[in-house]
Amino acid sequence: MDRPDLYALDSFAAVARHRNFRRAAVERGVSASTLSQTLRDLEARIGVRLLNRTTRSVALTDAGAALLARLTPALAEIGEAVDDARANQAEPQGALRINAPEPAIELVLAPLLADFLAAHPKVRLEVISETAFVDIVAGGFDAGVRWGESLAQDMVAVSLGPPQRFAVVATPELVARVGAPAHPRDLLERPCVRVRFPSGAEPPWEFEKDGEPLQISPTGPLVTNSSQLLMRATLDGIGFCHTFEDVVRRHLAAGRLVEVLPEWSETFPGPFLYYPSRRTLPSPLRAFVDFVHARRAE
Repeated sequence: MDRPDLYALDSFAAVARHRNFRRAAVERGVSASTLSQTLRDLEARIGVRLLNRTTRSVALTDAGAALLARLTPALAEIGEAVDDARANQAEPQGALRINAPEPAIELVLAPLLADFLAAHPKVRLEVISETAFVDIVAGGFDAGVRWGESLAQDMVAVSLGPPQRFAVVATPELVARVGAPAHPRDLLERPCVRVRFPSGAEPPWEFEKDGEPLQISPTGPLVTNSSQLLMRATLDGIGFCHTFEDVVRRHLAAGRLVEVLPEWSETFPGPFLYYPSRRTLPSPLRAFVDFVHARRAE
């Protein structure tokens, strides 16, 4: 039998992970048509159909699923061997892919990147914004950024910044019109603007005072998954907003917004960079972890 090469097998694994030729092609830096031809050639060489394709979907056949189950650990082992070789190079270089939610990117990740890339010009950084928790290994990421309650136990976690807190804010005009809430439950009777994640979930507003935790789910005239629209609506006086204090700090300082219920908003640990526990890290990731440690020490 004419044995397939590693590139073709790795291409099959990429398509199988994404269940989509276009996304897999972007990951591999080729066109979707080139990737599709690679998979057709692979199936012809081994004499087995691995994927069922339609114009809208890609699904594994039984043979494809069995091959993927055997390939995944083997490809991971090969990847680690290559990473080991790269780790011995004098200067970090290559791609570093990080998955992070938008608030973490804006508040803690973005301020680090210019200095990091200036220090390591041969590193190519790719930051993907995604709210939902993802399997960074299956998604082809080197690392992710999440808050502590979302981290898996088998991950190495590195703090990216100091403690944070949420704040409930509104325009002074709105507070004057509807009154300042004396307790978080009072927000249930006032207009609020809410966030809805792409998954459809609307996270509750969490509060704590003197060790007493409280969650509420207020309603209001606007629900959105756009952080920009949420802030514009808050500044336009549409409703009260529950968001990171750092996001609205400049608006509070300028008097455009005021905070209510500050005694119910306690601090919590900031986000963490996390990555799989491995004997040797790829050199771009090792460089970034070392950079974060140095910044935190400062």
